[in-house]
Amino acid sequence: MTKAELNKFREILETKQAELSGLLRHKEDIAIEKSPDALDEVQRAAERELAIRTLDRESNLLRNVSAALRRINDGGFGTCLHCEEEISPKRLVAVPWSPYCIQCQEQADQHQDESSDAFDDVLVNAA
Repeated sequence: MTKAELNKFREILETKQAELSGLLRHKEDIAIEKSPDALDEVQRAAERELAIRTLDRESNLLRNVSAALRRINDGGFGTCLHCEEEISPKRLVAVPWSPYCIQCQEQADQHQDESSDAFDDVLVNAA
């Protein structure tokens, strides 16, 4: 990968990092507010759950973006962390913070789905 391409990816990632950092500062949507109306309580709980999920997703994305910037600085950007093969340029354009090539990402997603299903089974059996 050329130095110009790396600088372009660095710029994209730094912009995304700044955007996510700004979004994560707004955590007031998670505040627990009591209401005498049960329907209002349910609505606020649903909104709070959505805000928590969004915050979690954005926090994970920020960690991935920061890790990609570290890989640029360390010289490992564009190389799959699992198989150490080159990540497709098309994939990097679409998801510049991606640590894995398509094949390894699919394996990681499948493993995550299986782990999630096993955790769901534990919760169901515990109830």
